[in-house]
Amino acid sequence: MSNSKVVLVTGVSSGIGRATAVKFAKQGCQVFGTVRNTAKAQAIPGVALIEMDIRDDASVQRGIQAVIAQAKRIDVLVNSAGVTLTGATEETSIAEAQMLFDTNVFGILRTTKAVLPYMREQRSGRIVNISSVLGFLPAPYMSLYSASKHAVEGLSETLDHEVRQFGIRVALVEPSFTKTNLDVNAPQTASRIPDYGKELGTVSQAIQNNVQKAPAPDGVADTVADAALGAWKMRRTPKGEASLLAKLRRFMPAGPVEAGLRKTFGLA
Repeated sequence: MSNSKVVLVTGVSSGIGRATAVKFAKQGCQVFGTVRNTAKAQAIPGVALIEMDIRDDASVQRGIQAVIAQAKRIDVLVNSAGVTLTGATEETSIAEAQMLFDTNVFGILRTTKAVLPYMREQRSGRIVNISSVLGFLPAPYMSLYSASKHAVEGLSETLDHEVRQFGIRVALVEPSFTKTNLDVNAPQTASRIPDYGKELGTVSQAIQNNVQKAPAPDGVADTVADAALGAWKMRRTPKGEASLLAKLRRFMPAGPVEAGLRKTFGLA
């Protein structure tokens, strides 16, 4: 795929989404980026901002129609918008779980369903879904976030089987800790059960420590651009920790992998 593509990136207000939109713009693509409120959003050079709430069907349809009206096609969809949540599984309310899935999973489903008719008609396209290493390696006290990313992985692999007949391919990008506001300001469950307090405090501090020393999202943006414009490959893990974890998960016995994971999060 050449660089003169029409690219739509969701969630470009900050973090990975913003870095990704900038990356595509620098590569000469016609880039559209979604934000929930264009009036409050910070402009991005070379990126046309589109107002879209991926939790709302009508908003998604309006956003996609706006892109089609301007560009007449969509070659690449990058589903970057997402939320996170920390807390014990027992502490997580059904409402909190539904909110997280509504963004991380159903948000991807909404945008994908809205874009696919145009990609099918043009008989080409690439969809890149931002997953996480937690999509294949669940972390303690992030069960619903891990579950949502596992769902994204299953959805993406199945979808790729279904749409390749139309010249469309689906890819996953699985970052590890990345220094973004999403991770620095990760929300916690509203409910608190004292029995989990000590471990949760330890894990929360470990997450903050890892995020603070994590790389900026530019490396992830490079991986996303490669997944969108380069030769197709289902899974792409950014260089560094993410790539190492993918190899460990695949080739190492489960026991040592689990022990290393617990150590990362400060657990004995």
